Amino acid sequence: MVVSVVASNYLAQFPLSDWLTVGSLTYPVAFLVTDVTNRLYGADRARQVVYFGFGAGVSASLLLSPVRIAAASGTSFLLSQLLDVYIFSKLRDKEWWKAPLVSTSISSCVDSYLFTFLAFYGDASMPHWATLATGDYAIKIAVALASLLPFRALVQRSRKGKV
Repeated sequence: MVVSVVASNYLAQFPLSDWLTVGSLTYPVAFLVTDVTNRLYGADRARQVVYFGFGAGVSASLLLSPVRIAAASGTSFLLSQLLDVYIFSKLRDKEWWKAPLVSTSISSCVDSYLFTFLAFYGDASMPHWATLATGDYAIKIAVALASLLPFRALVQRSRKGKV
């Protein structure tokens, strides 16, 4: 998780288009880590992973990224990841795919729009923050959908002691 957060914060400085930064492609892994942890070990352990990821991610990001991006990331990361844990926990007894898909979809929306607003609002060197947020969110939804089968496989393998 920490590698995903730090790499994404550094790479968020580099737009690929008006809709995406390079960081949009690396960050969604953090939601997969949170959801697998939540499914296997419960919400308390998932929150511990979030807090560790927050502390380590912000600390390292301050060394590699502008303060504005590190602060925006820390704020949006903590709020969205804790929201993800909460929603996942409420849906954990539903169909296997519902908790990871719904929790990631909602929390990714919060993360995308909050981060890009805090990091890029008023920055004339970057595309408009709302456009970047929309592109970022679209990538996160695509990754959430693509991650469903790996999520299921990781959880099943871990329960069999193979991971």
